[in-house]
Amino acid sequence: MKYFTFPRIKALLALIFAGRIPRKLKLPLLLGMFLNSPILCAQQSNTPPDMNPQTTQLLLQRMDQLEAKVRELEAALAQATATIPRPTPPQAGPPSQPEPEPQAEHAMSEVMDLNRTLLRIRGFSDVTLHGSNRKGDTTSFTLGQLDLFVTSDLSDRLKFLSEIVFEAGRDNAFGVDVERLLLTYSFGDFLNVGAGRFHSAIGYYNTAYHHSTWLQTTTGRPFLFLFEDQGGILPIHNVGVTASGRIPSGPLGLHYVAEVGNGRNSRSPLDEQVQNVVDENNHKAVNFEVFARPEGIRGLQAGFSIYRDLLAPLNSPRIGETIFAAHAVYVGPSFEWLNEALVLRHAPQGTPRVFHTPGFYTQISKRFGSYRPYMRYQYVNASRSEPVFPDVGLRHGPSVGLRYDLSDFVALKLQYDYTARGRDRAIHALALQACFTF
Repeated sequence: MKYFTFPRIKALLALIFAGRIPRKLKLPLLLGMFLNSPILCAQQSNTPPDMNPQTTQLLLQRMDQLEAKVRELEAALAQATATIPRPTPPQAGPPSQPEPEPQAEHAMSEVMDLNRTLLRIRGFSDVTLHGSNRKGDTTSFTLGQLDLFVTSDLSDRLKFLSEIVFEAGRDNAFGVDVERLLLTYSFGDFLNVGAGRFHSAIGYYNTAYHHSTWLQTTTGRPFLFLFEDQGGILPIHNVGVTASGRIPSGPLGLHYVAEVGNGRNSRSPLDEQVQNVVDENNHKAVNFEVFARPEGIRGLQAGFSIYRDLLAPLNSPRIGETIFAAHAVYVGPSFEWLNEALVLRHAPQGTPRVFHTPGFYTQISKRFGSYRPYMRYQYVNASRSEPVFPDVGLRHGPSVGLRYDLSDFVALKLQYDYTARGRDRAIHALALQACFTF
């Protein structure tokens, strides 16, 4: 009885379930404990008064047999456990190699590094209080564009960028526009090829300042470079293919941009001006720009561009469109001077008349600590019978303002605009803007 006590049974069960007992000994041990369990229970309780001497004698003999069997089993168990090697404590050593990845996961890791392809998002927006004496205008608080600038490096050479803009119109309802969506592959410094929707490389301002007032010194873009849905006269956006890179030129720092795309819509001013899906004709718009960034004068850039397209308005002859643009700008840490001039040439087919629309602007600013006063003068002169934008006419005048950088992420601007419009009434406008990035 001294072998199969309750503590020993518990210990033996623990060894069996832990796998420390050889398989050939498990069955005899379990059988012995099962057969011995009535005897143990009898010991724990009082002997019933009706148990006769013969029964008691049989039980005692059975117990002696079981005890002898248990002694044999314990001896065998002691011999078996002595041969099991004990685990050695871990020792300091070189880090273990990672387990090999499954073949499919390994192939995927060679193609895509998720740590590098995660999207990076930068946001821009503004709130403006503005008013003017223009007929129909009211003094209003205006929510500016909520611009989400999204980029991702798909590989060392393949890049993705987009600008997703949430913007309210004159009906106060918000809409969503994909202003830029470009996939670019870099062959090196001399050739980068992209496909998608991009800002046309006409002049300087259109590719230097995108959909963010926080990036600009002033409260808004020059009239020449207004977006299409804001009354602009240039094809600001294009959908197609673009190539850019350096031109071997030593310290002169020459660069080029070549673009082929759908161009702009000319069938109706009520339609989307950017031909995102369908071109109105088979003719494609082409643009070529060359500019220099001399190494000797950091911040200086000068160049020119030529844009060519064929417009197909409804119930009118096709119109050949050519845009010549030139710029000379200096953007330094505290001083800024922007100068651009262009001419739009529209030549309706079958008629001898050609329409030329000249325009220019100059902008200058100087930083004094957190303050940056600025001035801009702009000019555009379109014919009243211009076939593409007859409602522009003559516009010119100065803008003066002050930008205060409240922090690295927030700027306040106050700007006054005066716009003379030939024989029409001049427009006086005042704007207070808070722009920010996040």
